[in-house]
Parts: sequence; structure tokens; C-alpha cells
Amino acid sequence: MPDLRKLKVVCIGLVAAVVVLAGAFQLAAAPSDKARPVPPAQSKQAADTSQYVGIDVCKGCHEDLPSKGFIKNFEATPHYKTVLDTKRGPEFQGCEACHGAGTEHVNAGGDKSKIFNFKNVASEKITERCMKCHQFSEEHSNFARSRHNTNQVNCASCHSIHSAKEKSYLLRARQQSDLCYSCHMETKPDFSRPFRHRVNEGLIKCTDCHNPHGGFLMRQLRSTPTQDAVCFKCHAEKAGPFVYEHAPVKTEGCVACHTPHGSSNPRLLRRSQVNLLCLECHTLSSDLPTVALPSFHNQTQKYQACTLCHTQIHGSNTSDVFFK
Repeated sequence: MPDLRKLKVVCIGLVAAVVVLAGAFQLAAAPSDKARPVPPAQSKQAADTSQYVGIDVCKGCHEDLPSKGFIKNFEATPHYKTVLDTKRGPEFQGCEACHGAGTEHVNAGGDKSKIFNFKNVASEKITERCMKCHQFSEEHSNFARSRHNTNQVNCASCHSIHSAKEKSYLLRARQQSDLCYSCHMETKPDFSRPFRHRVNEGLIKCTDCHNPHGGFLMRQLRSTPTQDAVCFKCHAEKAGPFVYEHAPVKTEGCVACHTPHGSSNPRLLRRSQVNLLCLECHTLSSDLPTVALPSFHNQTQKYQACTLCHTQIHGSNTSDVFFK
């Protein structure tokens, strides 16, 4: 007669093995969170290849237009290298990757109404064409919620595929700042002030701080003002962390004291005198304790610059009043 204890142990082991194998198959079948999403065009049924004529057919007509140089200029752009990837379907190849299938256009003798033309088209239609490829990049993934998109500024407003003045990003202007100033005219004078960030000189760009393709933050910043990752990218010595933090730096950010674009005051300060800026917070008030402004600060010429003594105003590791 078999040993019932041994038989019981064998049965429990078999059940456990089945559970483990079932879990393994379930995990293998589940999609990975880190897997790159498949573009909708690839997940649908394959495109009708008979409707696509190929870039060589396009060259037959458009290569003879030297005044526009459609094909010649296109071949010099990063897009041309991308569309040569034969691993993707015909809807991602050559000129037809952007303009759509060209069979009807060719059969009609070049009728512009038989193919997608980027002129006189609704802004959202142009964006839809570009996002077919670019929506999966981190830089462009939030364009749908961007202020540019909601104000009918599409990809072709800033970029040009065939006649770009700047080759790296296919911009319509040689200087990125000139392109931004064409709409943001209220900001342009700030960069001509005596103390400014060197945007006009080309040392930094608008896109170093702002993401023109959108995001979750106000003014399309690459970081919130209170986090100030944008500022600390260059001004790393101000980042901390410090043992003694200056509260406005953490609660309001750099813009509590500085204007980010340009100012008539040294160090891009919001006030012409340092003490006037400090006294906006450190002043006697019925709502504040008397220690807000010590009695021995007489505010004469000798003491007008608070930072003469409070030298580490952004934060200190040794002094709770930021002396050093």
C-alpha cells in the first residue's frame, strides 16, 4: 500500500508547478509597459500598394523645377534618409509619405487636387500628417495639448521640408529666435535690455527653456518655476540642496526675484535696488513678527544692499541667515 504522506506531497508539488507555469504564460502574453507603442498605420491592414507610384516617378516631373528644387532640397534633409527605409510600407516611402498616394495625381497629369497639398489646408490636417511619424517621440508627443496647436500653429508654420533655412531642424528662419519673434513680439524687446540672457547672440535658445511642441506646464516650460530645473541647468551652483534654504527659492522659484528674459537691473533683478526687493517680504507688518526687519538695519546708504552681508542668499550650509 503506497505511503499516503508521500502521495500528498507529490500532489501538492504538481499543483504548485501548474500555478507557476500558468503565471509564467500569463506574463509572457501580457504586453510590456516599456514596449514602444505601435503606430496606428502599422497596426491596420497593409496599404494598397497599387496606389503608390514611388519617388522615382515623382522625380520625373518635379526634378525639372529648378526654381523650387523640390526633389533636390528634399534629398538633402534628414527626412529623405528616413523614407529610404524599405522595411516600412509604401505609405512611409518617398514623397508619398507626406503627400499621400500619387497614382490619381499622375494619371490626371499632375492635377494638384488629386494629392495632398500643404497649401490652403486646415491646420489640423497638416499636424495630422506630421504626427503620423513624430507623435511617438518624447519631444513631440504633447503637441496636441500645446498652446501652439490650439492657436492653429502647425508644424509647417515653423518647419519647411523643401526650403528650410536651417538644416538641423528644418526651420523656416536661420535663427530660431527670429522665428519665435515673428509671433512673440512682446518678448523681443526684453532681449535688447542691458542685462539679458544672450538669445540674440546665439548663446542660448528659446527652446532651452520652452518646449514649442507642448507639455503639461504653463508657458510650455521644460520645468516648473518652483523646480527651476531649467535655470539650474546653467546655474548649477544655485541648485543646492542646502542645509538652510531661502524659502522663496523653493516656493516661488527664481522668478520671485529675477526676470527670465531681460531687465534694466543687474543680475536680471526685478527691482533697481537689492534692498527694495528684499523689503517686499522682510518688512514690518501687522501680520508679521517684528523680527522680519531687525531694528539695527537703518537702511542708510551703507546697508542698502542686503547681500553685502547676506552673501549666500540662495542658500547656505553653515548660516541660517545666509552670511556664508
